[in-house]
Amino acid sequence: MEERWEYGRKVSQYRPSGVIIKKIKNPVIYTETTRQAKIARLLQKELSEIFRLQTAKLRGVLVSVSNVRVSPDLSVAKAYLSVFPSDKAPEILDSINHNAKTIRYELAQKVRYQLRKTPELTFYLDDSLDYLENIDNLLTRDKEAHPGHPEAETPADTEA
Repeated sequence: MEERWEYGRKVSQYRPSGVIIKKIKNPVIYTETTRQAKIARLLQKELSEIFRLQTAKLRGVLVSVSNVRVSPDLSVAKAYLSVFPSDKAPEILDSINHNAKTIRYELAQKVRYQLRKTPELTFYLDDSLDYLENIDNLLTRDKEAHPGHPEAETPADTEA
């Protein structure tokens, strides 16, 4: 085994199995393990199904699970939710956080054969779609404000 020294300490050339390493300049930072990623995907799928069934009762509301992050010890999971329409998002997120224990119980019933312990759930609002919509609106407004600007024209506009 080859030895290497970083920051005054010996660093092994071998990685622990199942660890994805992200290298940023000099230091090595460990990110999500393969097991964490698999559990996150499982939780995202099952939480999406739970929310789909629950929001079927509410007309005109859609809750989707955009991302799930699991802690290294697999005891805490952070679920990022996207709510449509976005004006109802705060009240729906409050309702979901209020019923987090019930949701965890339903999730435990669905994943009881895959996981020994169901992680503690915390829910956060994912507003990335609103952010993208805002950027799109700003670009459209800029294009309307400067119609003759060469950067405002797309290749499809120049061919016609």
